[in-house]
Amino acid sequence: MEPERNEVHQPLLEPIQDVKGSTSTGGHGGSVELEMVLSDTETPYMRRFWLASKIELNLLFKLAAPAVMVYLINNAMSLSTRIFSGQLGNLELAAASLGNSGIQLFAYGLMLGMGSAVETLCGQAFGAQKYDMLGVYLQRSAIVLTITAIPITMIYVFSRPILLLLGQSPSMASAAALFVYGLIPQIFAYAINFPIQKFLQAQSIVAPSMYISAGTFVIHMIMSWIMAYKLNLGLLGASLTLSLSWWIIVVGQSKYIMMSDRFKDTWTGFNSKAFGGLWEFVKLSSGSAVMLCLETWYFQILVLIAGLLDNPELALDALSVCMGVQALLFMVSVGFNAAASVRVGNELGAGNPKAAAFSVWMVTGVSFIIAVVESTIIFSMRDVISYAFTTGETVANEVSDLCPLLVVTLILNGIRPVLSGVAVGCGWQAYVAYVNIGCYYIVGLPLGFLLGFYFDLGVKGIWSGMIGGSGMQTLILLWSTFRTDWNKEVEIATKRLNKWEENKESLLKK
Repeated sequence: MEPERNEVHQPLLEPIQDVKGSTSTGGHGGSVELEMVLSDTETPYMRRFWLASKIELNLLFKLAAPAVMVYLINNAMSLSTRIFSGQLGNLELAAASLGNSGIQLFAYGLMLGMGSAVETLCGQAFGAQKYDMLGVYLQRSAIVLTITAIPITMIYVFSRPILLLLGQSPSMASAAALFVYGLIPQIFAYAINFPIQKFLQAQSIVAPSMYISAGTFVIHMIMSWIMAYKLNLGLLGASLTLSLSWWIIVVGQSKYIMMSDRFKDTWTGFNSKAFGGLWEFVKLSSGSAVMLCLETWYFQILVLIAGLLDNPELALDALSVCMGVQALLFMVSVGFNAAASVRVGNELGAGNPKAAAFSVWMVTGVSFIIAVVESTIIFSMRDVISYAFTTGETVANEVSDLCPLLVVTLILNGIRPVLSGVAVGCGWQAYVAYVNIGCYYIVGLPLGFLLGFYFDLGVKGIWSGMIGGSGMQTLILLWSTFRTDWNKEVEIATKRLNKWEENKESLLKK
């Protein structure tokens, strides 16, 4: 039976102390105001829309802008590592690209996906004002991800035979494996960083992460230059520097959480309760991991398949440039993905169905407009963007030829990741995982093989087929989101938080 609106919203009408210590209506004054504006049927529709847009855009950009910068800077560190490698030679550029896209993205997708469980639980718990649970979720996730990192390390250790098994040439596999060995410490940095990142984002505290990442990026550039050129450590030096930079970010953010008064309600120190309920957390994390991994691995497979084409070095170099640009701009979408997840999770946890729905469409629209602008700029620079990576004219021509496909991918990226963020905020990870399997691996991948090899369209055919799968997934997520009953989603969020609260209480009694 659907709860009455008064039952859902009554707790929000009582002023309480928020996590920063200031008194506000439910600790989320803007959210409450947004729900009130959207519920005021006596106000003309256009005025309601205008007022609601002002409130939501203010909330959105305070969260999305620093989140975008964090993801851009973190990706720029990886991108700069490949650029430093590319200046050593075309083989080194191809090896760094293969090691990054063929091996490292496997760990990135798995760990980030598992960390998304924290995003769902912390976002909804913060909206429901169950602040003490955020620190427990953070620690529980860090434990699960650190344990997961151990078997992943074996993939890195045996990366050379794995790449040979996948059909890569011995010289390419050896060079890529050397690059990957230096990334092993990065796996464990992921295990700590992603839960911390989601913990901060759930509270709309992102700016400190931006400053820490920006400072680390400066250090990273200096160390990369020293390791690659002054100490002549080549690919291994470049990747070891990247690992060290990620650990600097982890230490910086950890110190900030432990020392700042902003977290006095959400971080109460290390707690033995984090070791309880791990299996339930693993199950939720697994659904998140499958959802994101299926997306991350999809374009990872594109790079691996390109290595099987005639003249694979040229194909990999051109794809490395395109994927580097795509990955960098994708961080803008990932920033909005985080904003969508937090906004929707907070609103559902707070019992604001109208505000949740409005947030979804507002963040999707803004992200799409930005993606169109990005695509226009990239297309106008299609003849010169490759020179940031390598000086080869042949690669530049190939990149220019692939640029229309890059533009379509960028436009889809303006919508698809945001809707995935909505799914995380709502806890739909398992559903999206099934959609991804169907669209990516039953439609997109076979279509890419057909166009690329049977019709002899090469890398353009492979990429075109995979765009078909991405487009189908985007349409399905748009349709599913449009049909969502947001009142029902509020009920589901309440039940989920009550379940985890019961788990905590049972642990306290032991």
